[in-house]
Amino acid sequence: MLEGKREETLALVSDGVKQGIGPLELISKGLTPGLDLVGQKFEEGEYYLPDMMLAAEAMNGAIDYLDPYLTESKSDSREEAVRVVIGTVKGDLHSIGKDIVIMMMKASGMEIFDLGVDVSSTEFVRAVEENDARIVGISALMTTTIQEQKKIIDLLIEKKLRDKVKVIVGGAPLSEEWAKKVGADAYAADAISGINKMKELLQLT
Repeated sequence: MLEGKREETLALVSDGVKQGIGPLELISKGLTPGLDLVGQKFEEGEYYLPDMMLAAEAMNGAIDYLDPYLTESKSDSREEAVRVVIGTVKGDLHSIGKDIVIMMMKASGMEIFDLGVDVSSTEFVRAVEENDARIVGISALMTTTIQEQKKIIDLLIEKKLRDKVKVIVGGAPLSEEWAKKVGADAYAADAISGINKMKELLQLT
C-alpha cells in the first residue's frame, strides 16, 4: 500500500482473510501503519499529493473488500462505531482532500456519511441530526466559499445541536485563527492532520 499498488495490496488482504485473520486486525496491524507512514512521508516532503492518492486508492480497495467482514464483526460487537458527517460546502466542488480523509476514517473504524460536494448548510445540519453524528467535517477550498462553514455552525447552534457534535473545518485558505473565529472545535491543514484531530476530539488516541 505504501507504494500505491492497489492490486497487490488487495491480494495480500485477501490472503489474510483466507488465513483467518480478522478484518480489524488486518486494518490495525497492516493497513493503518502503512497509511501512517504515508502521512509521515508526506509531512516530511518525501511524498506528494499524487503519492498520497495512490496509497489512499490502495487502502480504499482493501477497505471495500473488507467491508462485508467489518459489518459482520460489528454486528457481533457491542461497540458502536463513531458516526461522522462530512462534505464540501455549497458552491465548492473540490473533493480530493475530503475523499482521502474519508478513506482514512474508514480505516479507523468510523462510520462515514459522505454528503459529497456543493452541500448546503441545511443538508449538513439535517445529516447531523438524522444520523446522530459525533463529528461533522466541513471542507472549503476557496476563499469565496469559506463563509459557508460559519453558516453551518450557526445553524447547528440555532437547531440546538452544536453541543452534541464536534466540528472540524479544513481547506487550503483556512487557519487555526479562522476555526476559532467561526466557532469550530478544530482546524485541519490536510488529510493526515484531519484524521488525527478527529481522534483527539474523541479522545481516541
